[in-house]
Amino acid sequence: MRLPRATWPPVFTTERPGAAATARKAAPDAGASPQKAPPPVDLAGRQQARDQIIAPTPPAGGKGGGAGTGKSTSRRAYQPRADVIRNGLRACSRGILQVGAFSVVINILMLTVPLYLFQLSDRVLTSRSIDTLAMLSIIAVGALTLLVLLDALRRFVLTRIAVQLESLLGAPVMSAALRSADVGATRDIQALRDLQQVRSFINGPVMLVMFDAPMAPLYFLAVFLIHPALGIIATGAGVVLFGIAVLNERMTAKEYGVAGNFAMRANIQASAQARNAQVIGAMGMLEEAILLWGRENAASMKAQVHANDRNIYLASVSRYVRLVTQIGILGWGAYLAVQGSVTGGMMIAASLIASRALAPIEGAIDGWRGFVQAKSAYRRVRSLLDMPANDTERMLLPKPEGRVQADKLLYIPPGTRRTVLNGVSFTLEAGDSLAVIGPSGGGKSTLARMLVGCIAPTAGSVRLDFMDLRNWDRRQLGESIGYLPQDIELFPGTIKANIARMREDATDEEIAKAAALAGVHEMISGFQDGYETEIAVDGSPLSGGQKQQIALARAFFGEPRLIVLDEPNANLDTMGERALAAALARARRQGITVVLVTQRPAVLQSVSKILILREGQVAAFGERDQILPRLMAQTQDEALAAARAPGVPAQPQA
Repeated sequence: MRLPRATWPPVFTTERPGAAATARKAAPDAGASPQKAPPPVDLAGRQQARDQIIAPTPPAGGKGGGAGTGKSTSRRAYQPRADVIRNGLRACSRGILQVGAFSVVINILMLTVPLYLFQLSDRVLTSRSIDTLAMLSIIAVGALTLLVLLDALRRFVLTRIAVQLESLLGAPVMSAALRSADVGATRDIQALRDLQQVRSFINGPVMLVMFDAPMAPLYFLAVFLIHPALGIIATGAGVVLFGIAVLNERMTAKEYGVAGNFAMRANIQASAQARNAQVIGAMGMLEEAILLWGRENAASMKAQVHANDRNIYLASVSRYVRLVTQIGILGWGAYLAVQGSVTGGMMIAASLIASRALAPIEGAIDGWRGFVQAKSAYRRVRSLLDMPANDTERMLLPKPEGRVQADKLLYIPPGTRRTVLNGVSFTLEAGDSLAVIGPSGGGKSTLARMLVGCIAPTAGSVRLDFMDLRNWDRRQLGESIGYLPQDIELFPGTIKANIARMREDATDEEIAKAAALAGVHEMISGFQDGYETEIAVDGSPLSGGQKQQIALARAFFGEPRLIVLDEPNANLDTMGERALAAALARARRQGITVVLVTQRPAVLQSVSKILILREGQVAAFGERDQILPRLMAQTQDEALAAARAPGVPAQPQA
């Protein structure tokens, strides 16, 4: 079975939409001057690259207009996330049919040994014919050879089906998991492990049992043909085993589900503690960390032990039933042989065929745990992909200039009644720089995440160049935005790769330009390996401030038109703050719109506008020269009031 072209590596192609990158390589200095307008965007090239990410295929020449022409481009059919599983299963249907056909032939060939013993007992031993023995042996060996080859072939096909399914679902599941994690649903990262579990199940022995089980009636029919009484014994045993299987499902499915949920929560705890290993070690929190993880893990093991115990009991009963059935068939067959109704060979053949008929049912009971876990994993993957998402294909727009408009933003986190933002409105022209200040818990970081499209407002809208962020193509929007979150996370890899946003097509000129614009080139040059310095999972060898500066350069990469910085100077020293102020000045000269969330007044001189946010509402918004004096006067009044009230600490305002 051949794999489709959309295999795993191409799914995660990092080709950057457009011919714009090629143009920059050919002329790296184009557009560098702040006096020049941004170069036009090749929408056709962007769309073609975007289609390759959705459904990788060999490149076919694209058509379409340039930036701002309004002409539609040639597009492939867009595949919504809700259709991903259906289309993935449809793509694997041919392989599944092949495995089914192989299973039919294999189960027919499984009658070779019983028929061979039957012929030896009733024909060869009575006729004493060496020629008959030789011919029967050659036929039996040939049939068994074909059986082994077909069994190996169906295992190969199942392996490729499993890989194909994961290659088709991997990127959509990763995308859905990251989008869910972006709004706080970190449990959905488990979907990646769930997908691997589904693949392991398809590639495992229980899947073969499920293909063999429908052939059980063939074996029961063969036993009936030998003698009806033996067929009744075998069929009765099959009914009993089927009842045990149903009872096993009802007694263990719930417990296995509970065990899986607790195991997932334990994995989340372990991942969180691994990220905070230094804090745990420094503050002596090791015992508490182990206790938090241990509670979830112990609950998972307890439920799993209960389910395993029940499964073991029922599996033992099923094995007992099968063995007793064989004894019963042999005993009753011997009685029938004494009566002259069957021969000795028919008795042995009936016993072997009945055992083969009951084996898939017994195997299903033994492997029920794997089936239940794979079923739960599949349901979690499906529920993740079925979540409402903004899957509508968006037209590729001209490169934005950077005009930002927030209109009556309201945000109530899902599952809560707390209003984080309420009626927030402001407008920024291209090249404006805004400082968002206010007390902690006022909604500043939430506003920052909303401005870059990480979360959607409950009501209201955020517009970039008059277009709602939800109506921008997500990748095009991401290329036009730089974002520095409050919690800095760098990817394992080189400093160069992190600044380039992990894009393989990034040029050295683009990376150096972003580093120079952020003012970190000199800092990077201090490392022995420079831009090739490897960053570990924990961010070493970088300090907190250095990580923040690298992340700042990443935000400036690719000539974004809107940059949102959340507490960019939280870990910076005096030199770092000077570099930040210089970076903001350079961004302003290049016409880049900057939104800066800060608690420190040192950078307020670098912005053109100030917004004060209190309890999710705009307390003041305007030009810096108008807001800053009022802010300083208010701070002095509060300090004076605090001085007049001994014992009451002053509340500093940014």
